Amino acid sequence: MRALLHCRHHHHPRPILRTPFRSPIPLARMSSLSLSPPSASPESLLFAASGPSFKPPLFLNFPGAPRHGAPGLGLGLGKAGLRSGASMSVSVRSQKAVDDGLFLDYKASTAFLFPGQGAQAVGMGKDAQSVPAAAELYIKAKDILGYDLLDVCSSGPKEKLDSTVISQPAIYVTSLAAVEILRAREGGQQIIESVDVTCGLSLGEYTALAFAGAFSFEDGLKLVKLRGEAMQEAADAARSAMVSIIGLDSEKVQLLCDAANEEVDEENKVQIANYLCTGNYAVSGGLKGIEAVEAKAKSFKARMTVRLAVAGAFHTSFMKPAVSRLEAALAATEIRTPRIPVISNVDAKPHADPDTIKRILANQVTSPVQWETTIKTLLTKGLKKSYELGPGKVIAGIVKRMDKSAEIENIGA
Repeated sequence: MRALLHCRHHHHPRPILRTPFRSPIPLARMSSLSLSPPSASPESLLFAASGPSFKPPLFLNFPGAPRHGAPGLGLGLGKAGLRSGASMSVSVRSQKAVDDGLFLDYKASTAFLFPGQGAQAVGMGKDAQSVPAAAELYIKAKDILGYDLLDVCSSGPKEKLDSTVISQPAIYVTSLAAVEILRAREGGQQIIESVDVTCGLSLGEYTALAFAGAFSFEDGLKLVKLRGEAMQEAADAARSAMVSIIGLDSEKVQLLCDAANEEVDEENKVQIANYLCTGNYAVSGGLKGIEAVEAKAKSFKARMTVRLAVAGAFHTSFMKPAVSRLEAALAATEIRTPRIPVISNVDAKPHADPDTIKRILANQVTSPVQWETTIKTLLTKGLKKSYELGPGKVIAGIVKRMDKSAEIENIGA
């Protein structure tokens, strides 16, 4: 008798490997399995067979499991063997690091862009109730968060929704609900399948990683919940703020920061925290430093300043107290190589190695957001169509400011 051992990759719904074996066979002797397509990653393969004669336990052993594109890998089951009709299902992770530069030569044709904190507005999430897959995300969120997120999103009050600990989970869930709303509309699934790159603004990077399959919706929400709590605690530890400077290029904003820093002590220093686009940069720092920036802005020919409704000086050293909590949570979270490039806020590059992604996410809260470089790079790599998924239209405005001919559509929830 013969049976088939099926191997499925988490990014490919169809079997990517079938290897025949005769019954009985002591797989401890090692079967050589070839991967197809070569991009299938051994760290996330599922092996399965089916039938009545399986007797646990079975143990998988991967001595020197290969990297992406390696010709094959060994599968061992200790002293156990599989008989025809046996059944097993095992998740396997590689012991070797993924090549972090796997996506460096990516091409950008269609992009999904996800908003960050500040995009929230009372009333968001209402459209999700008519799409079962989108509504289900809020049900899952209620179990994880311990409160009715959809009620806060749709009904407020605004002060509660604007808080860091609420707004970050709210934007994450609502943005992924927007993906499901798009999927449910005619032609939506084809659009989703056409996406070849994704990124998100600050918090939105977590949403982009979830969309790209780097972690589950649930794990991402747990990380975002902790991120919001940790950033709020860091903000409570010092008087700090953020302000948008409108109408200046980055060099002049830096000169403005330098002038403000000359008038304040070390604890109130300011810096550019969000490089959004020419004419729109956010400055973070100590409260006295932010007040100095606001007072001097007009003398530097800024068109206006807008104090941001956030808890504190995000993307600066003021957030250092949040890093250790994030590192611990990320270390305990399973993160996989994304199925498509996800552009990092920290260096405007895509990363494939899960450990590198974890390190970057931990450092993101203290690092300036390189959004301007990200969008410029996407445009130079041939971006033809992009979608902003989630509340607000901030990202669409930025993209249009950088390229008036850019085609971008907002998918709300």
